Amino acid sequence: MDYFAGVTDALRVTFVQMMLISFIAMGIFVVGMYINLKKWGMGSTGYGAAPSKSIMAFPKMLMYQMSEHAHVHNQSVLETFVLDILFQRRILRRSPLRWFMHFTIFVGWMTLFAMSGAMFAVEMIHLIGEKVGYAHSLPWFMIPETFRELLAVPNDIFSYILLIGIIIAIYRRLFVAKVREATIAYDSILLIGLTIITITGFIADGIRNGTIWSFGIEDTSLAPPMALFHVVISLLFCIAYIPFSKYIHVIAIPLALLANKGGE
Repeated sequence: MDYFAGVTDALRVTFVQMMLISFIAMGIFVVGMYINLKKWGMGSTGYGAAPSKSIMAFPKMLMYQMSEHAHVHNQSVLETFVLDILFQRRILRRSPLRWFMHFTIFVGWMTLFAMSGAMFAVEMIHLIGEKVGYAHSLPWFMIPETFRELLAVPNDIFSYILLIGIIIAIYRRLFVAKVREATIAYDSILLIGLTIITITGFIADGIRNGTIWSFGIEDTSLAPPMALFHVVISLLFCIAYIPFSKYIHVIAIPLALLANKGGE
């Protein structure tokens, strides 16, 4: 899903819209994180207690809430970051299938997010370069069209990795009784939102490149509006919505693991 795909001279308005939405989403995210940090800083008794002097109080409290037997481990920060946060070994020990689902969604989503950020940066640098007159001196890979081509193959690979994880998640929610019975509204909202974002990304790319994901739509002028819609829901759902949803665990749990030096 190439979030900022198809930005040419004819699509500058769309790109500016993306920038504005990005700033709005980040603003909402910052406000939401401030609210959460303020709340977590109060300690386990909530707002009624005196605020903690350390911002790291909240991940420690979160880890305690995750397990009544939580305690600090002695492994290194690097080991915790690689094995517990990136590799997610705690989930692997509980369920290989659940781990594979989480891992494919995590790797797919984070890599696509990073590539989209890189594409956005290149577009910004080139756009500014055109305004001040140094665009012609940029290296060849900083040309948006060229950079987009460089990302085309990895973009497809990690898009399908993400899709595999989503399919597994949907299957578990629908057909695994134990998982289905434990599913709450938060889980459904997250999964539906992630599915919509992924599919609209495939469709936008399919329309632009004429692949099977275009579903027979041959009018490439529809690609920018679809890409914009894809960007809007991606930014609002996966950035602005994070502090107010279960998605907060993407930030809180890694910090909790680091604060406790491991999760074994």
